[in-house]
Amino acid sequence: MHDINEQLERKRAAARQGGGAKRIAAQHAKGKLTARERLELLFDEGTFEEWDMFVEHRCVDFGMADNKVPGDGVVIGYGMINGRLAFAFSQDFTVFGGALSEAHAEKICKVMDQAMKVGAPVIGLNDSGGARIQEGVASLGGYADVFQRNVMASGVIPQISMIMGPCAGGAVYSPSMTDFIFMVKDSSYMFVTGPEVVKTVTHEEVTAEELGGATTHTSKSGVADLALDNDVEALLMLRRFFNYLPLNNREKPPVRPSGDAADRLDLSLDTLVPDNANKPYDIKELIVKVVDDGDFFELQPDYAANIVIGFGRMGGQTVGVVANNPLVLAGCLDIKSSIKAARFVRFCDAFNIPVVTFVDVPGFMPGTAQEYGGIIKHGAKLLYAYAECTVPKITVITRKAYGGAYDVMASKHLRGDVNFAWPNAEIAVMGAKGAVEIIFREDKGDPAKLAAREAEYKARFANPFVAGARGFIDDVIQPHETRKRICRSLTMLRDKKLENPWRKHGNIPL
Repeated sequence: MHDINEQLERKRAAARQGGGAKRIAAQHAKGKLTARERLELLFDEGTFEEWDMFVEHRCVDFGMADNKVPGDGVVIGYGMINGRLAFAFSQDFTVFGGALSEAHAEKICKVMDQAMKVGAPVIGLNDSGGARIQEGVASLGGYADVFQRNVMASGVIPQISMIMGPCAGGAVYSPSMTDFIFMVKDSSYMFVTGPEVVKTVTHEEVTAEELGGATTHTSKSGVADLALDNDVEALLMLRRFFNYLPLNNREKPPVRPSGDAADRLDLSLDTLVPDNANKPYDIKELIVKVVDDGDFFELQPDYAANIVIGFGRMGGQTVGVVANNPLVLAGCLDIKSSIKAARFVRFCDAFNIPVVTFVDVPGFMPGTAQEYGGIIKHGAKLLYAYAECTVPKITVITRKAYGGAYDVMASKHLRGDVNFAWPNAEIAVMGAKGAVEIIFREDKGDPAKLAAREAEYKARFANPFVAGARGFIDDVIQPHETRKRICRSLTMLRDKKLENPWRKHGNIPL
């Protein structure tokens, strides 16, 4: 018995050492934590249970038979985050550069299968050089096994990817199918083909950071949701983010009671929207003032900033917030913002999170770049997402809601549950000037007459009462009571039941 215990301790110590002291020091020198240090920070102290510590690869080619490390470059298991169950895998760059082997993939698959069985989120801490070349097609098969599980878990349990080092080639597709991707600045990158291949094929000179760094993916491509400064900040932010999510699609998000009264009024909102309809304002000010304790977790803040998405709480309940931001591109919907918001709405719908939408949209972005880029199809993604969505939907029109964009932004016609408008809301086919120039073409040569017609059109449509008369707006509310009215609506909608017709799945305009 004594010998077995000694052997066990030796094996455990070897597994904890990973690639050895020298490689651990190299990881630290880059400002990166090791796989186990990351898990210690992510989970509540003393709660992480590790599995498959003794798993080794089975490759015998290229001298690999004599080069085995217990754990094979990935640490898997489960534990508690703020007292709630979560599963995780953490790739160990000190072991074969975190490269994925058949055994490595089997470990990841095991933890994902178990998470699906018990209904708890999976968090992947990615730090890998890609497929283990010595294993050839076996490692590619391992990736595909992981991809299949990503797809099966989609919409069933939340999946979060934290990119904490390299992630290249086939390795990028697993994170891309998860619900959220966070990256660490200056130490993580994602790309399908690296800088050397790019140079060979297209003759472009580009660094790994420029091609697929955290800043690139959070501001240019929209692949990642947040770029964080270092491993510690990233993991602490992930713990905070986890608090907003339910464990699976069969339960509601956690309720976190707050001292912030649900009926709190904020008189400063009465002057948020400028008198001049063409003057911008920051919609984030409204969001921060209506959510509990001013605590708003924004996602993709540097990408398609003309629309704002993120999580907050109202009356202690998690809500997903979608809002046009007049501060950027006048709040127009374009290709990038439509895709950004559509994916977020679909996540909220899959996981029983009510959607609160703040609308100030003058329409879809005009121009050849948008039309050639497929704005028709991409704009329809947001329309589809809202129309399909069955969770509580509360909409507040703060100023403009013009044309098809009015319909798209969670209007009553797309089964919006409660639709409010502020007193200065304008709900119309288009702005007064453009409408008058079309309706009264014959008066184009008479500026005075056109001005009178414009004033008439404004008086007719630059208010929420025409839509209110048809029941498209449930109530016109004062800006300062926005929080109170939304919180009341959320309480009323708590037990909402709505089902879409049975189908295998819809065919979203991809």
